[in-house]
Amino acid sequence: MLRPAGLWHFCRRPRAARVAAANLGCREVTSGVSPRGGTSSRALNIFDRGLKRKQKNWAAQQPEPRKFDYLKEEVGSRIADRVYDIPRDFPLALDLGCGRGYIAQYLNKETIGKFFQADIAENALKNSLETEIPTVSVLVDEEFLPFRENTFDLVVSSLSLHWVNDLPRALQQIHYVLKPDGVFIGAMFGGDTLYELRCSLQLAETEREGGFSPHISPFTAVNDLGHLLGRAGFNTLTVDTDEIQVNYPGMFELMEDLQGMGESNCSWNRKALLHRNTMLAAAAVYREMYRNEDGSVPATYQIYYMIGWKYHESQARPAKRGSATVSFGELGKINIPEGEKSQ
Repeated sequence: MLRPAGLWHFCRRPRAARVAAANLGCREVTSGVSPRGGTSSRALNIFDRGLKRKQKNWAAQQPEPRKFDYLKEEVGSRIADRVYDIPRDFPLALDLGCGRGYIAQYLNKETIGKFFQADIAENALKNSLETEIPTVSVLVDEEFLPFRENTFDLVVSSLSLHWVNDLPRALQQIHYVLKPDGVFIGAMFGGDTLYELRCSLQLAETEREGGFSPHISPFTAVNDLGHLLGRAGFNTLTVDTDEIQVNYPGMFELMEDLQGMGESNCSWNRKALLHRNTMLAAAAVYREMYRNEDGSVPATYQIYYMIGWKYHESQARPAKRGSATVSFGELGKINIPEGEKSQ
């Protein structure tokens, strides 16, 4: 798959018809941003959330922000597909870390009654994409949700939660604001994301400077996601992984696009400056190790998709232990009538 976005070729559901911004009515904007430097007393303080807010605000103010939206729009469409797979409508929904509204543009008002779009970056909310769904823009930190218990029928989140310092607490808050039998559908970057860039920078920095610093932010392991969702109170869990590969002319074009996406590293322990010779060496290593036949270089984005439900007594539950009438060892001995076999 080549950059830019126009060259994506994936099977999608038909998009909801878009309407002019003038028909959307007046957007309500409220605020729920935490105090500067505020974080949970028991949370690891890995990311500079203030810097991440600046990065996302800067990206949303660029003259052509859609030039860099190709990845977030693609993942947003896949989240929307998962919403459509659930045969019901959602009167009130929340998009947590919505950015410019990458999920809402693929949904329709028959499925979603009203959409709360929440993000830490006010410029992203001001420049959100058009949607036919009535929306409310909420300036809020994903780590501190201002909503009451049992508020939303659906919570979605796309490529935002990997920047949260306290992911277990964030998932608990999502569970808290969901109504019983409500569902959470999310996507976040996985551990193999940008492994080509990570390896190239490490090799070049070790060779030129005698050691390396982290330049790619840490990601959650897929084995931990199910456990974290279960601890947060979700049941009937689904976690699956996917990879999207995008080809770039070179390493510097990839880094330019990451900056345009608002996905630059904001770890506290990041190195502030990379020497020019190290960067040139990293670009050469990247091309030598990973280049395609056409001269482009690939970048891999690993995506974790997760679905979890808040408990309700109407949901299907596993049978009581010991209630089975046939053992697995006897299944092969069961006689099936010939007519049923042909079906």
